[in-house]
Amino acid sequence: MEGQYLIYGSIIVLALVIVIVILYFIKKVELKYYKEKIKNLEIQRNQVASTPVLLELSKVEPIIKNDKMEEKYNKWQDRFAYIRENRLTLIDDMLIDLDVYIDKRDYKTCSVNIAKIEIEIYKARESAEALLEEIKDITLSEEKYRSIVIKLKTKYRNLNKEFKDHKQLYEDMQDAIELQLDNIESKFLDFEKVMEKNEYNEVVHIVKALDAMIEHMDIIIKEVPDVLLMAKQIIPNRMKEVDLTYKDMLKDNYPLEYLNIEYNLEETNKNIEAILDKVKVLNLENCMFDLKTMLGYFDSLFIDFEKERLARKVFEEINRDFQKKIGKTNKLVSDVYEQLDDIKNMYDLLDQDTEIINEVNKILIMINDDYKKLLAKVESGATAYSMLHQEIENLTLRLSDVEDDFDKALKSLGNMYEDEVRAREQLEEIQEFLKQCKSRMRGYKLPVITDNYFVQLSEANEAICEVIKELEKKPIVIKTLNTRVDTARDLVLKLFNTTNEMIKTAQLAEMSIVYGNRYRSHYSEVDKGLYDAEKLFFKGNYKDALDVAVKACSVVDSDIHKKLLYNFDK
Repeated sequence: MEGQYLIYGSIIVLALVIVIVILYFIKKVELKYYKEKIKNLEIQRNQVASTPVLLELSKVEPIIKNDKMEEKYNKWQDRFAYIRENRLTLIDDMLIDLDVYIDKRDYKTCSVNIAKIEIEIYKARESAEALLEEIKDITLSEEKYRSIVIKLKTKYRNLNKEFKDHKQLYEDMQDAIELQLDNIESKFLDFEKVMEKNEYNEVVHIVKALDAMIEHMDIIIKEVPDVLLMAKQIIPNRMKEVDLTYKDMLKDNYPLEYLNIEYNLEETNKNIEAILDKVKVLNLENCMFDLKTMLGYFDSLFIDFEKERLARKVFEEINRDFQKKIGKTNKLVSDVYEQLDDIKNMYDLLDQDTEIINEVNKILIMINDDYKKLLAKVESGATAYSMLHQEIENLTLRLSDVEDDFDKALKSLGNMYEDEVRAREQLEEIQEFLKQCKSRMRGYKLPVITDNYFVQLSEANEAICEVIKELEKKPIVIKTLNTRVDTARDLVLKLFNTTNEMIKTAQLAEMSIVYGNRYRSHYSEVDKGLYDAEKLFFKGNYKDALDVAVKACSVVDSDIHKKLLYNFDK
């Protein structure tokens, strides 16, 4: 008993020591935390004190030019003095008090005072930053607008030099341009006046006006020579080229009236005059765009001219080929009728067979009529070759369709014997398939064969009998024969697939039951599942039997289905 008391006492002492050590480390961590807080607060306080207000104020003093500005300057000084002497002093006192509370380990009071100091620092920072922004509005405005105007003056001088060096390029617009340049000079003087008065609101308007005026003059100086060159030389020369080419092609019997070239040439001259009138008053809005559009139009005309030349060449080539083809087709269609009687003696031709020939003949007559109209257009010279080319291509496509339909008709009428031979060969094939199905079903003795299977078997036998009957008819109806053969083939193939699938499923079900038998004595769920599968198997539900057996075997082997398929395929 005494030994037990000794052990218990030792444990209690050890626990007390651990608690004391933990409390010591907690106090140490707390002290470190609050000292770090004070350090951060001092940094934040110093950041506020270092706000460059005095630096910005020193920039303001040289630019004071009136009483209003001087009054604002004095107020800024007073505000910054208040921040330093009142707000920052208060923060300093609060930080000293905070040190005292930390030394006393009064962390609750420390937390409260830290929050108060953070609020005061925030107020001081906001006041200092707001004051700095107000001062910068003046100092930066002075620097900003001086910098902008210096750049504008540089750009203006370059434009002025460009104009004076190439005055001859501006023709009768020289006086108008010089007047605008004088207006810009006057605007620069206005800028200096308002800057002298520190009227920055007005400065903004003047700088914007200067920027817009110089930008406009930049466009004028750069684009006027190009506009004049386009309007007075390039486009007129291109118009002459178009007019000359147009007249030459008319002499060569090219129908070009659809292009309305004469009217468009006249309208272009009017538009050029209107553009030149705008340029005289230095209004270049859309001028270059409109001129480029005109130039693009005339460039496109040369493409149209070349298209017409090519269209004529292609038309003549297609026309020669078309004449040969339509002559050949006309003869073939007429010759077919002479063979129809012989074919009818051997085969029962459907109305559809003769209707195809009749339809082909009707369409061929229309194509011949349309071709005559096309040739009349060529003779009249009123239709462009690009349009005639399209028409002859359409006729060629129509004739090709007629040829395709005619070929199909010839194949249907002229190859009747081949269709009959092919039907007899296919009959032998499907009979052999049916024989294989019956042999397989006899070879694999299923406990039950479904009614559906016997239905399929009966349908397949009946379809084969229908083929045999059709072959015994004279004359033979080929279309009906082909339908019978197709039906019989589909039904026998369906029966063949059903047979294979039924036997395969039954075999897999049987294999899965055999595989699972080894586990029946150890696993009740396997035994029950296989029992259900066997009942389904002997009822002829082979697929369900397979699913139930696989599910039962999956208790001991999750890959049973994959293994069965693998072994089956091998």
